[in-house]
Amino acid sequence: MQDKSGAIEGDGQRYPLSGRLDPKFAGVWDAFADNFARGEEGGASFALAIDGHMVVDLWGGFNDIAQTKPWQETTICNAMSVGKAMAATCLHMLVDRGQVDLDAPVARYWPEFAANGKEGLLVRWVLDHRCGLPFLTDDLWPGAIYDWEAMTKALAAQAPIWPPGTQPAYHIRTFGFLVGEIIRRVTGKRFGQFYRDEIALPLGIDFQFGVDPGDFLRCAEFIARPEQAPQDPNSMFARAGRQWPVPLDYNAPEFRRAEVPSSNGHGNARAVARFYSILANGGRIEGKRVLSHAALDTARAEQYWAKEAVIGRNNRQALGFLLNSPQFPIGPGRNSFGQSGMGGAMGFCDPDRGLALGYVMNKMHGVSNIGPRIMRLIEAVYVCV
Repeated sequence: MQDKSGAIEGDGQRYPLSGRLDPKFAGVWDAFADNFARGEEGGASFALAIDGHMVVDLWGGFNDIAQTKPWQETTICNAMSVGKAMAATCLHMLVDRGQVDLDAPVARYWPEFAANGKEGLLVRWVLDHRCGLPFLTDDLWPGAIYDWEAMTKALAAQAPIWPPGTQPAYHIRTFGFLVGEIIRRVTGKRFGQFYRDEIALPLGIDFQFGVDPGDFLRCAEFIARPEQAPQDPNSMFARAGRQWPVPLDYNAPEFRRAEVPSSNGHGNARAVARFYSILANGGRIEGKRVLSHAALDTARAEQYWAKEAVIGRNNRQALGFLLNSPQFPIGPGRNSFGQSGMGGAMGFCDPDRGLALGYVMNKMHGVSNIGPRIMRLIEAVYVCV
């Protein structure tokens, strides 16, 4: 790869850009710069790997709201729901090892979970967002989402909102606690520790759940999305967020330190692309196997294509991942799968091309779909491959 640097004018600001890329992917640099020229970015990173080899690794803009500190090669940022894919993969690793059965009740591993009609709720319904627990019916206090025991105890006690295995509903916040607690009950390790021990450290993936305070200085300041029309406070979407602190500060030490697998993994595009390289290349990277072919095929198998009840999207859903669809357009490959993050972040892979992609930014967009910035980058990638 060749080093690349420059600057682009946009919205009255001059944005520094840096990185490395194979000259074949020069069009991706242009698309990355164009997002800044349009005034749509604050700071961002983008990475692309082919067959496990990084061919694009870009970063640019600023990592602070005041736009005085350039985004660095090692900057990390909150990637919102992108972390759901890491959580799902950790659970699939346990399935692959014979420690968890997708068609067993969650209560086999988490006995307290059998309360209030959940005795037969299957592990697979947690992964495909059909377990009927998209929010807490008995609200906890603001900030309770930072208390793992409080959240998992409440979920174990709660009755499903509808019969498990029936209604799809995107479990925006609860997904990570449900998956993470199964992992903890089986392994004795908190999710963040299991992920760190099994994926992040051995594979050199700079993505964290519960940021080490020593890395706070590397964290970009996250810029919340513009105000939108008021939400119905009793909607499922609104209720899913009631356990956040009021007001919610994405840059507070408490937010960064917390372990909320659905919503606050911190990393950069390079880390996301490296993670998806595992899934794009048959479950292994650099000779290290993470998942068997059979486990990977199970993880990405379509479970349904239907409208989910929380956001109202038509999701083509696998076990912990979204599959390529008009509502989740991630290139031309029907077999592509991944996970987006609210506000714009993205990770996905195209196994037919051995392609893995990551995009992490600090300025949330204000649209309900995956957004124009990543779409420009995806289009540029597929022109080049």
